[in-house]
Amino acid sequence: MHKINLIHGNCIHEMTKLIKQNVKVDLVVTSPPYDSLRNYNESLTWDFEVFKEVATKLYGILKDGGVIVWVVNDKTDKGSKTLTSFKQALFFKEIGLNIHDVMIFAKKNPVPQIFHKRYTDAFEYMFIISKGQPNTCNPLLESCITAGEKSKTFKRISPDDQDGYIDKGTKTKDFKIKSNIWYYGLGGTNYGHPAVFPLGLAKDHILSWSNEGDLVLDPFMGSGTVGVACQELNRDFIGIEKVEKYYNISKKRIDNTQLKLI
Repeated sequence: MHKINLIHGNCIHEMTKLIKQNVKVDLVVTSPPYDSLRNYNESLTWDFEVFKEVATKLYGILKDGGVIVWVVNDKTDKGSKTLTSFKQALFFKEIGLNIHDVMIFAKKNPVPQIFHKRYTDAFEYMFIISKGQPNTCNPLLESCITAGEKSKTFKRISPDDQDGYIDKGTKTKDFKIKSNIWYYGLGGTNYGHPAVFPLGLAKDHILSWSNEGDLVLDPFMGSGTVGVACQELNRDFIGIEKVEKYYNISKKRIDNTQLKLI
């Protein structure tokens, strides 16, 4: 049976304790506070200095070859994007981690923007950060539109050739690796938390960057989505949440999932 460890506390302090206990995690899937877009009941202090402490602790608790999935977005302040997400990514590089990929969480049903002089904000960044080369990569596949068709390449045979395409003699495969833009719908139950991301997003990253029995950490547990995904996918899980209200929501949701699985 997979192990679940839910902790009510400050993630910097709690990760320090875990590191002293020689705990190492295979994967981190998390979504930190976005600039000052949400204050979470005015219970959190979040700025770049606090972020740097969190990032340093994540480096310390991550196994060599481990991966951090950092889902984040930027505030628009006085008409300009802050680009805090990229500042964070660059800091991860400064402390010795790799930016393995920059992925996009594209929202199928974003909230329309009507009164701003910009297009509707319909995506968030998903930085894939690794400690060295990732130990695990189980790429998700999708169907090829041209599956079974013969592939062709462009090669002009002569100056008078109007077509120029020649048959390579191979057929397109049925499946290919998905792109790094992933689409999810928003909505559904919010469990009393203002920023619940789709369960499918957590599952897809857990499947991609870990194996059954691996240990996954979410230092900003929120409503417990990553913990629920870990239960359903047979991963061990550590979740840390500072806000008591959200910790209780997570615990109840994860406990209910465990009962359903039993």
